[in-house]
Amino acid sequence: MKRICCAFLFVFCSFLCLAGCVPQQSDKYQTTLTVWHWMTDREEAFQELAKRYEASSGVKVNFELYAPSDAYAQKVRAAAQGQNLPDIFGVLGETRDFASFIKAGHVLGLTSYMDADSAKWRNTFFSKALAVNGFSDGNSYGIKPGIYGVPIDIMTIQMVYNKDLFKKLGLNPNAPPETFAQFLEIGKKISATNRGGSGGKEAKMQGLVSGWGEIWMIDCLANNYAFNIMGEDKVLATIKGEIPYTDPDWVRVLTLFKEMQDSGVLYNGLVTMANKNAEQLFANGRAVFAFNGSWCVNVYKSMNPRLDYAAMLLPKASEKFPVSIWGGAGSSFMVSAKSKNKEEAVNFLKWLTDRSQQAYLAQTTSNPPANKEALSEIPPVLAQFADDMEYATHPNTWGVSESPQVIETFNRGIQSIIIGEKSPEQVAQETQKIKEKELAKKKR
Repeated sequence: MKRICCAFLFVFCSFLCLAGCVPQQSDKYQTTLTVWHWMTDREEAFQELAKRYEASSGVKVNFELYAPSDAYAQKVRAAAQGQNLPDIFGVLGETRDFASFIKAGHVLGLTSYMDADSAKWRNTFFSKALAVNGFSDGNSYGIKPGIYGVPIDIMTIQMVYNKDLFKKLGLNPNAPPETFAQFLEIGKKISATNRGGSGGKEAKMQGLVSGWGEIWMIDCLANNYAFNIMGEDKVLATIKGEIPYTDPDWVRVLTLFKEMQDSGVLYNGLVTMANKNAEQLFANGRAVFAFNGSWCVNVYKSMNPRLDYAAMLLPKASEKFPVSIWGGAGSSFMVSAKSKNKEEAVNFLKWLTDRSQQAYLAQTTSNPPANKEALSEIPPVLAQFADDMEYATHPNTWGVSESPQVIETFNRGIQSIIIGEKSPEQVAQETQKIKEKELAKKKR
């Protein structure tokens, strides 16, 4: 009996020892990463990718959605003040907001990770997307030069055109206009087609639609053409007050809008149009062109999945300088400098921005990928928005900024030109007058 009890005790103790070696449910994950984001359209894809990463690495990733973006931004600011930011997060706002997080020591510098293995990680990205997440030598924010964020997708603002309407106009649907003169000729074709039709206003084919009731979209196109006509240096010199807005090159930029209006290529009522209405008109096949951001791919898909269209670079108005478009990183993530899981967080972001995951995100959310190696695996129209990324610029990267009063005067003036109230020369003079007032204020 004594031997039986000893044997039982041995087996029982052995079981306890073995049980102690088996991971319990609470110890299953050696590391759990927390990611805060605001992107409602990407939540489902993020959750799927978290499952895939857990299966391949054993690291659990909790994506936590906080929306709308204003509420998210407030939560991140409060967490920063309370020293309880998650492992990975995004900073919404302007460059100065991003810089303030870095200065406060909340953001991990990523330059050494980007440059490891002969810059293997860095080289997967569009350089313009990465630039939005970095600071260069001599930046006005006093930030140590380097990369501080990881872009997960990109955004560009370009023109799109309806291929079916091109065919109706007798145009090659695979050959969008390359020059401004060709663009204006299409406006004349649209006007001629409408004059020959028997329908009323609702049945007419429209030219270019866009949300030009919001002046930032006008500002975007005007700046694109300013870069094309006079080059970046002269544009920035104007902002610094070294070149007047009455310079012939600026008058030429303003005149382009009058020429568009005169040719008939602009939608009648464009200056009061909300972008949502413009998107509806283009998605319904009633407008030949639209000026819109890459987010429109998702919008048009939901409004009219059969819409046959393509993205195109702006028709160039000059051969002197390249055509520019506004663009940059769409959304980016940062690693908390105070996270106990910094290395694991960086490894996850490397995985998230690798080719396969980037292609999956683009295919499921219709946002162009930040990884240029993923272009061959995404829908053609998304690739068209993405592959022009090297033409991208953005006011946030210029290092100087124009005063809001000057911007408003200039763009309200363009609206006046389009409706025939003012001439390009008048708007140039009015803008320069406001510019001089703003410069005088700075000198006081």
